[in-house]
Amino acid sequence: MFDPTSRYATLATSTFKLDDGTEVSYVLRRFVPNAASLQIIGQTTTVQGDRMDSVTTRTLGDPLSFWRIADANEAMDPFDLVDEIDRTLNIPMPM
Repeated sequence: MFDPTSRYATLATSTFKLDDGTEVSYVLRRFVPNAASLQIIGQTTTVQGDRMDSVTTRTLGDPLSFWRIADANEAMDPFDLVDEIDRTLNIPMPM
């Protein structure tokens, strides 16, 4: 259902039956991991013009892995991480 590198790839699915009998499949909730449980392999500092895709390309080699950095920095909105210049971000071990 999802790309293997997606944060949702390992989540279980369930179904809900509507009144008319139609079954709707959905992905169960993803719980954000405790940042302290993640192995941090380094840090990076944001610079003018950084976007989450550019930070993750530079640090993890994958622009779609922004959610890993968000998890490691306890950010519900990953775009908040690049709002300020000179912010130090933890970079987690890729899975």
